[in-house]
Amino acid sequence: MKKVRWGVLGVANIAVRKVIPAMQHGENCEMAGIASRELVRAEKAARELGIAKAYGSYEELLADREIDAIYNPLPNHLHVPWSIRAAEAGKHVLCEKPVAMSAAETLELIAARDRTGVVIGEAFMVRTHPQWTRLVELVRGGRIGELRSGLSSFCYFNRDPKNVRHVRAWGGGALLDIGCYPIKTSRMVFGAEPKRVAATIARDAELDGIDRLTSAVLEYPSGHMVFTCCTQAAANQSALYLGTKGRIWLDIPFNPGANEVTRLRIDDGRDLVGGGLTVEEIPPCDQYTIQGDLFSRAVLEGGQPPVPLEDSLRNMAVIDAIFRAGETGQWEEPRVPQPSR
Repeated sequence: MKKVRWGVLGVANIAVRKVIPAMQHGENCEMAGIASRELVRAEKAARELGIAKAYGSYEELLADREIDAIYNPLPNHLHVPWSIRAAEAGKHVLCEKPVAMSAAETLELIAARDRTGVVIGEAFMVRTHPQWTRLVELVRGGRIGELRSGLSSFCYFNRDPKNVRHVRAWGGGALLDIGCYPIKTSRMVFGAEPKRVAATIARDAELDGIDRLTSAVLEYPSGHMVFTCCTQAAANQSALYLGTKGRIWLDIPFNPGANEVTRLRIDDGRDLVGGGLTVEEIPPCDQYTIQGDLFSRAVLEGGQPPVPLEDSLRNMAVIDAIFRAGETGQWEEPRVPQPSR
């Protein structure tokens, strides 16, 4: 079976610990090269991961004609610039979330994709995890009646001042790092776009003013999504959806372990003690492997990647609106910018 030959920009933890090992198990992925601005770091990662080529610069990797596609896990402010450079070098691009710093910047990436003809997609691995595809299927099928409300949280604790997530100009903070997940998944489950959003944001003056705590309400046509994301709270993840005839929730919605059974818990609401509870189990799987294979197939066979940039644009428009709402204290409507003619 033909495989896409992948190169990786940088040696970020998400890449070397999760994404690269997972993609090495894929049917359609060959992890062929890894680059760093320090050759010794690239060589170390290549040696430990069994990757054939190491490069001492991102430019050297992009110039290699034996690399078909690039995985971009660089800090948020480098997502669009280096993804555009990869596209202009003729490489397909799978870029980590959030794909950009704003909806307007996402348009620049769309223009580069259209100009170069390569495949570019956002690495929202949850989009392809079977627990989420099954949850969406159950909600669409009316298992919990008409969808009325979603409740979600994503939190961890980190106050390391040297962490890139604490540089505001680089896209640091809770909303861009982890708040994007409840937004993306609620759009999947509601099957619609929020009409307006409200938000409150707490910033850390000692850590460059990044948002350490953001809570938001997303108003969908059929109901509301309420979520909290925090980088200075005990580790926690939750995702619960309420309908007119029941509720459904996931144990670990965003990053379950590859060797863990995932569970969907569905309750028909007959009482408050679980009298109508049923549990569906999904065998262990690695959502990064699934994501890599589906993106590679889009490259090999044509078609859309799992998360095309048009979807990324809409997600970023919601993030932009939440930031505005946090500043104005008012409801804000997501504004999806249009390409200039």
